[in-house]
Amino acid sequence: MSIKTGNFANHGAQPLLGARDWAYLLSLLIPFVIYDLVLRIHLIATRPRANEPSKALVLMQIPLQEPRPSGFTTDVGLIQSDLFFSLGYVCLWIGLFAALRKGLFRPIIVVLFHLATVCVVLISTIAYQYFNATGSTLNSETVVLGVTAFDELGGLIASEASAGILALVVGAVVYSLIAPPLAAYLVGQWARQDANHSKKVRAWSRPFWTTGLLLGATTFFGLSLLPGVSSTGVSKSFARDAVVNVMVTSIDVAQGEELPEVPTGLDVKPIPQQASLVPASSNKRRNVVLIFLESTRASATTPYNKALPTTPFLDELAKRSLLVERAYAVIPHTHNALTAINCGIYPPLDAPRTRLLAIPSTLPDICLPHLLKAQGYNTAYFMSQVKTFENSQQILENLGYEDFYSLEHMNTVGFEPTNYFGLEDEVMLEPSRAWLEQHRDEPFLTAYLTSAPHHDYLAPQKRYGRVAYTDDDVVNRYLNSVRNQDFFLKHLFDQYRQLGLYEDTIFVLLGDHGQGFGEHGRNGHDNAIYEEGLRIPLLIHDPQRYMHGERIEGPVTQLDILPTVADLLGYQIQGGPYNGTSFLRPLPENRTLMFSCSGEKGCMASLKGYQKFIYHFDDRPEEFFNLASDPAEQMNLAAERAPSELKKWRAELVEWRAKVRAMYDAVPGE
Repeated sequence: MSIKTGNFANHGAQPLLGARDWAYLLSLLIPFVIYDLVLRIHLIATRPRANEPSKALVLMQIPLQEPRPSGFTTDVGLIQSDLFFSLGYVCLWIGLFAALRKGLFRPIIVVLFHLATVCVVLISTIAYQYFNATGSTLNSETVVLGVTAFDELGGLIASEASAGILALVVGAVVYSLIAPPLAAYLVGQWARQDANHSKKVRAWSRPFWTTGLLLGATTFFGLSLLPGVSSTGVSKSFARDAVVNVMVTSIDVAQGEELPEVPTGLDVKPIPQQASLVPASSNKRRNVVLIFLESTRASATTPYNKALPTTPFLDELAKRSLLVERAYAVIPHTHNALTAINCGIYPPLDAPRTRLLAIPSTLPDICLPHLLKAQGYNTAYFMSQVKTFENSQQILENLGYEDFYSLEHMNTVGFEPTNYFGLEDEVMLEPSRAWLEQHRDEPFLTAYLTSAPHHDYLAPQKRYGRVAYTDDDVVNRYLNSVRNQDFFLKHLFDQYRQLGLYEDTIFVLLGDHGQGFGEHGRNGHDNAIYEEGLRIPLLIHDPQRYMHGERIEGPVTQLDILPTVADLLGYQIQGGPYNGTSFLRPLPENRTLMFSCSGEKGCMASLKGYQKFIYHFDDRPEEFFNLASDPAEQMNLAAERAPSELKKWRAELVEWRAKVRAMYDAVPGE
């Protein structure tokens, strides 16, 4: 498309741009700037604040500390990057239109103008919605993951794409295509492109104006890279314009990362190449059931929060079980958690590398299903979700499960959706019964992954109704989802009793990860590095022991499950070594537990006793908490610690990350 600018009698003085060019540009640039700034201001003003908890959140944690003062006036600097980016964007296109008024490149520039503006609007809108939904900023990793795995994440994306957002995006695209040429036409009709309606500049000065605009664009874009100043300690990524942040993280990914030489001081063992179980003299081949409680934080369950009657069955079971007071997920993401639990090794630390788990050559036969299969056990895995999410079937088969059952293998008639990829957990009961009846005469390992508490917490009501725990709709639906999961647990245990399998079966129940609801400005779980995202319920129910209930303090992690189950069954582990320790025996003194967000350079944390350190890769200030006196992690004590001490904590995390990444470097396809 070309835009005519008219003829001028005085060739010594011509307009920088014709009236129609100005109309064409400004009809899109002005709404773009307004839209971007309005989104930004609204996001700053309404973002979740850790010191403004709702009563609903108090249901799942201890009373919080007194709130610290904050407000929009302290966050004015957060709009700085957006202002500079908008100014740079405006200068760029005015300069390009002035430099290329005609010729072959003119229509190319016009098309690029439309495409670029639509892309910027889309990224800004997606970033706005993504932050509202998760409390995390949009980066290039998330964008790439959303595009490359859209078939897997389509349900998640659709659950957050409201009709209003879709209408806004469609309207923006339509406007960008129609408004500029219409505005240019109307202005052309009115002004006739004559000398009286165009501000002229001398012909010789046009290059200086154009060069000045393009230099101004470069300067403003450079300034937009600097995060805005805020007294609230928000992340640098949040303080950047959304488009700028995606571009910056794209450059980081393209440049790659030079990891330091892997040190030897930290006890991170490589992936075992072989391992086996050696029966002890008192060994008896008993059945094992692993129950993974999807998105279930400890404080949402009754055994860990007596004020919240969401899980009465689990509470009664805990009275006759071994309960771990402080149990933690390694990474708050399901398949990473399943790897840690089943294999006793650190899983990949970021979303792209998690896909390695679907490659058959990633893990040798060293996971619990592999080890028990060698002892004559049959193995089966049941899940109340679709198998396509993150290639679940291939991952679980790689972890060693022989038989795999997802919704595609089940009779789903009569079961309501619990979220965008799962149905009520009771859908697993029928195939579970059929499999158990077929394999009841030999020892077995079965595993069940629930779906009820997973986002978007639909909490179906036909089967069990719904309880009003709070007037916060989202939190109430989550708590009712946890309640519905508890009904399934009761039915599952009843099934084992009815089949005569209960007495000779050891049950291990634990969360795959927790779930955040804005306590630290983050929703969901992938980047919830705080207690709400990492601390999980964990209990072992053995009908032949713990009849009066026992508790251990911990802390333990999911890495400890494999050696603990081996211990319960009377096996010794030969080979390995694994990263976990049986918590039936005294835990190593002063051991350090390591955690990571499910994102590249998102966040990491370490825990020694009750002291917890969180590192955000310089995106936001480091955090240090004393969980003994501040279990809700409200008082950051980093400023009170010596810089040398914080440096040591940080160095340990960086070293751990380097070692875990090195574990998976040799995987084919990495």
